[in-house]
Amino acid sequence: MSDLLSALLLGIVEGLTEFLPVSSTGHLLIVQHWLGARSDFFNIVIQAGAILAITLVFRQRLWTLATGLGERDNRDYALKLATAFAVTALVGLPVRLAGWELPETVTPVAWALIIGGVWMIAAERLAERRGDRSDVTWTVAVLVGLAQVVAGVFPGTSRSAAAIFMAMLAGLSRRSSATEFVFLVGIPTMFAASAWAFLELWMEQGLGGEAWDEVALAFAAATATGFVVVRWLLGFIRSHRYTGFAVYRIVLGAALLLVLPAGD
Repeated sequence: MSDLLSALLLGIVEGLTEFLPVSSTGHLLIVQHWLGARSDFFNIVIQAGAILAITLVFRQRLWTLATGLGERDNRDYALKLATAFAVTALVGLPVRLAGWELPETVTPVAWALIIGGVWMIAAERLAERRGDRSDVTWTVAVLVGLAQVVAGVFPGTSRSAAAIFMAMLAGLSRRSSATEFVFLVGIPTMFAASAWAFLELWMEQGLGGEAWDEVALAFAAATATGFVVVRWLLGFIRSHRYTGFAVYRIVLGAALLLVLPAGD
């Protein structure tokens, strides 16, 4: 397989999985297991493509929030977004600096996929018993921030899955409301994480030796695919559960444990 085709496929995988509750990190790791590992810079750039995609999808919502801070509801929502991001940053940065993270190998990712899938099914059932609630509370904001940190420590967990289902368990039981809040929190979170990783990489290694045509192709693929996936998902969850994604995670995780050697 040519390097350009490999880059295109990786960009598509990133765009497909970054916002679905199936773990983009896990899928990229799995795909790169067969296609060959890419540089940290490459992985950072294609994630930036996904960030651009979700920013474009929510551009009107972001504009409304930014220009409507004089209204109480907009101001309250924006403050809760800021709180969730602040919790992620204040807790997540020390965790990252301390190196508290499982290795990004296929076996722990497979277990994270399985455990996360089971947890998604249970969490959605529990949330549905609490009725249809769409109000974002301060508790939801704090727990969403903490859930994003947990997802960063355990590759394969999925940031979106951890945060969405934590929000639903904390009282934001309407799937569409929980998903929108988590996706909006994800914009500054992912921008900050990508910027930090980029800075670390630049200080340690520099940016020489990259195949810029492959990087650009993967970035474009991640942006285009991510845009389509987010638009589709926001419509899908209005009338469907997340159960199918949970079952997919469990089946994929089990298949990886059966196919790959232990410790791989």
